[in-house]
Amino acid sequence: MRDEIEDEGEHLQYPILGCKKLGFLRRKSITHRHKIKFILARLYPHNHAKLTHLLLRCTSLLTTRHLFQIQSHLTTNPIPSIDPNILAVKLIAAFAHLANTRHLSLIFRHFLETPNIFAYNALLKAFAQNNDWHHTILYFNSQLLSPNAPTPDEYTFTSVLKACAGLLRVTEGGKVHCLVTKFGCEENLFVRNSLTDMYFKFGKVGVAQKLFDEMRVRDVVSWNTLVAGYCVSGEVGEARRVFGGMVEKSSFSWSTMISAYAKLGELEEAQRLFDAVPQRNVVSWNAMIAGYAQNEKYDEAVGLFREMQECGLAPNDVTLVSVLSACAHLGALDLGKWIDRFIKRSGMDLGLFLGNALADMYAKCGCITEARRVFNNMQERDVISWSIIITGLAMNGHADQAFECFDKMIEHGLKPNEITFMGLLTACTPAGLVDKGLEYFNMMEKAFGISPKIEHYGCVVDLLSRASRLAKAEDMINSMPMKPNVIVWGALLGGCRTYKDTDRGERVVRRILELDSEHSGSYIYLANLYASMGRLDDAAQCRLRMRDKGVTKTPGCSWIEVDHIVYEFFMGDLSHPQSDKIYSMIRELRWKMKLAGYKPRTDLVLQNIDEEEKEDALSVHSEKLAIAFGLISTSPGTTIRIVKNLRICNDCHDATKLISKIVE
Repeated sequence: MRDEIEDEGEHLQYPILGCKKLGFLRRKSITHRHKIKFILARLYPHNHAKLTHLLLRCTSLLTTRHLFQIQSHLTTNPIPSIDPNILAVKLIAAFAHLANTRHLSLIFRHFLETPNIFAYNALLKAFAQNNDWHHTILYFNSQLLSPNAPTPDEYTFTSVLKACAGLLRVTEGGKVHCLVTKFGCEENLFVRNSLTDMYFKFGKVGVAQKLFDEMRVRDVVSWNTLVAGYCVSGEVGEARRVFGGMVEKSSFSWSTMISAYAKLGELEEAQRLFDAVPQRNVVSWNAMIAGYAQNEKYDEAVGLFREMQECGLAPNDVTLVSVLSACAHLGALDLGKWIDRFIKRSGMDLGLFLGNALADMYAKCGCITEARRVFNNMQERDVISWSIIITGLAMNGHADQAFECFDKMIEHGLKPNEITFMGLLTACTPAGLVDKGLEYFNMMEKAFGISPKIEHYGCVVDLLSRASRLAKAEDMINSMPMKPNVIVWGALLGGCRTYKDTDRGERVVRRILELDSEHSGSYIYLANLYASMGRLDDAAQCRLRMRDKGVTKTPGCSWIEVDHIVYEFFMGDLSHPQSDKIYSMIRELRWKMKLAGYKPRTDLVLQNIDEEEKEDALSVHSEKLAIAFGLISTSPGTTIRIVKNLRICNDCHDATKLISKIVE
């Protein structure tokens, strides 16, 4: 017999034992977390074995702290009437649900003297479902080598095969396949599905197809494995053919095809499939939202998330990770803050991926204090977590704090990666810390065995170029172990422009045009350079070459979030309904800035027009329009955050600093 408990519109079912005793029936005002705390408060004085058993069934409601309390209670007050393997299996499953794999080994080794097959399978499954492939194989080998360990069964092999596939361990996978045959598990449906999946991931499509063809019994998982396998192998057309022939399609079938087309950048086809899904669940929505976010269609990702909410479907952590990524790129801080509140309100555990996404959102939106709060509240942190904070501090001008954070990371025993050093080099660049930057660059390979990538070389070239050390920057480019790209040469070109090194600048432009004959920045640089030297015919030739080659500059685009809505502006944009008010504010700002001593950088305008027209062109850059809209749409004192797709020009940089001083 079971009774329902109503809670904030959700229907949760618990066995009636214990619930009546604790008076939880039909009490809507008590939240999940309060219920758990209340149970724990009653648990300790009475040592109620059945209540402990009951509590361990409520995996989705437990936090890590709850589990530590339960484990402590079971360790200090063991229950003789219950096999320790049963409790260990439940604890392992609960910790695995919270992605806390580091604690699993301790439970298994110290809680159990003689683990049975259920305990081994629970442990291997927990590691495998959290992508901890190394420990999956490690404990499987331990099981094989231990004389008292139970014989592996079909559930053992499904986890181990998944680990071999995840690590792409072809040799180990073949050995496990032999063991599967030896122990008579090859005809098991779950094992056969796992074998098929493994060989697809090994790139052995023919073997995988043969295993599928030889299956006597197939279920929807078997067909899904075939579809997913062809998608992983890059044969999306074949996957679509198999998908079209499936009699029964699950949400996984639809989501796999949606994700496959999204990864190819074919978002229209992915959207058509999404629209055709008969019954959309959170997995289907996640596939489409992630597809938009991964293809840098951040507006569409946020819009689809809002549609999902209107359908009454609650997001999960996977949904929120994708949406937070979109928020970070759009500067949609209001939505990001709402997600933060939703996580707390719904009692979601701030796991590694969700915590990293939330911290990254705050850091990229300029809220480094909030990013550090999230980081400090995370129970588990990896190198990505630390790199997010280091990069966030660097982007927000806190170079010294970024260096301190790096030192703490090393003290915690974590090895930095390429992203960590990108953050450190980024911290050095605006601060002009050339020697410090070179120290970190040299540290990569010498101290940590990390070979610098082209992005790291680009950072160092930019650092040297900004510090007027152009000769050294060029020498570094010429000594790079890989072929320099346009971005690396472009960093040096920026230095040539700043310090008016015309000879080197012309040389760099030739290198860039050899790599990319349609690089607009090079033509613009040359035209401006020739114009400044009075070589007007050469400047005109540059502009003609741009026109003849169809070279166009990537249009600048700026985003601003007002009242939970993200608005987009382009240079000279007149599409906004409030354009009249926006341009009126632009005129007001121009007047106030001139009174404050502002002089427009008309030398940045390429067109052959008079000075007044150049000033007009500068005044309607996308970021200035976004700022003007922010000023007319928010109350005085409100922080205005602008996100741009390109590097801000020097004129807009100067104007923005001045506007922040002259307006409230």
